[in-house]
Amino acid sequence: MSTDIKVPTLGESVTEATVAKWFKQVGDSVAADEPLVELETDKVTVEVPAPAAGVLSDIAAKVGDTVGVGAVLGAIGAGSGAPAKKPEAAAPAAPTPAATVPPKPVAGPAPIQPAAASKGDIASPAAAKLMADNNLSSVSGTGKDGRVTKGDVLNTLASPAPAPSAQASAPRAPRAEDPREERVRMTRLRKRIAERLKEAQNTAAMLTTFNEVDMTALNAARAQYKDGFEKKHGVKLGFMSFFVKACVTALKEWPAVNAEIDGDDLVYKNFYDIGVAVGTPNGLVVPVVRDCDKLTFAEVEKTIGDYGKKARDGKLAIDDMTGGTFTISNGGVYGSLMSTPILNPPQSGILGMHKTQMRPMVMPDGKIEARPMMYLALSYDHRVIDGREAVSFLVRVKECIEDPQRILLDM
Repeated sequence: MSTDIKVPTLGESVTEATVAKWFKQVGDSVAADEPLVELETDKVTVEVPAPAAGVLSDIAAKVGDTVGVGAVLGAIGAGSGAPAKKPEAAAPAAPTPAATVPPKPVAGPAPIQPAAASKGDIASPAAAKLMADNNLSSVSGTGKDGRVTKGDVLNTLASPAPAPSAQASAPRAPRAEDPREERVRMTRLRKRIAERLKEAQNTAAMLTTFNEVDMTALNAARAQYKDGFEKKHGVKLGFMSFFVKACVTALKEWPAVNAEIDGDDLVYKNFYDIGVAVGTPNGLVVPVVRDCDKLTFAEVEKTIGDYGKKARDGKLAIDDMTGGTFTISNGGVYGSLMSTPILNPPQSGILGMHKTQMRPMVMPDGKIEARPMMYLALSYDHRVIDGREAVSFLVRVKECIEDPQRILLDM
């Protein structure tokens, strides 16, 4: 008796996946709950465990196949088999030679028959001969009862031929392969990222407003408390917890930035689930830190740290990235000095952090000092958020970072 290996429920709104890798081969021994196959969805990579112990007796879905929820991937039979070999990178199966079939003769072009241009109108003998000689299939007639005359044919020949439409044009020949190039099929995650980014550009009235923040006070606070913070909480005190908390303070004051469009309605969110963009080898993912207004700085840092590790290991679950009311993206970790982040639909706002760089600044007393400065960018959907709200939100974030005590005092 065999046990089917089926595609599990993949999460909200995810109905299909691509088979990325098999960890076993047919005939290998399998232990219960041992990872058998890796599936790649639009959002995450999922490992499917063995439903029972035995021998992998059949692989029904090959690497690269698209499978739906509940589809059979393979089967496990009773008994014991050979020990599993180290999984190798899957390569496309070599095509089996097809039976030799004699080529069919290619028919030549059918002769063009002269015909009247409209409603079966009759052409004069001279016009019909001229049409045949010039391969004209139809000509508009101006003679009596719509008869095509020799003059009609001559006028048609004298008129320039209309340019072929884009749809009627012949398909472009495939580009020749260059040995210096490498062609790689897009992963489902990469295709989904492309779709969502293009969706944001096509649907949202997206604008970006900029400001700059002096990081002096925040740097001093981290330097003063980072050792004690890590000793007590077991996690480093980073920048992200301050920015998450600063955004929560600003979102409470400007709720439109935490809203989204649903049909003809504006939905204002009275909770603060902040997405934190994380770069991985497979693409950008945005896990969500839930109820940030209720979390301590240490809890925010721990959650972000856990998400970062899970993202690097490919262990993020669908639920980790579902929802979110606002997003923060830190391009500064890659050295970006300024950028315009793209919205994460259906959210209406995203904050872009950037590299901290020493710059000369004119202080209130007129003196010029070198200060650690960071550019901030807020991209927002102008359908939901007005310029006054967007700029005021960003100013509030700036104030909280330049004076971190405002966060603790909710000011």
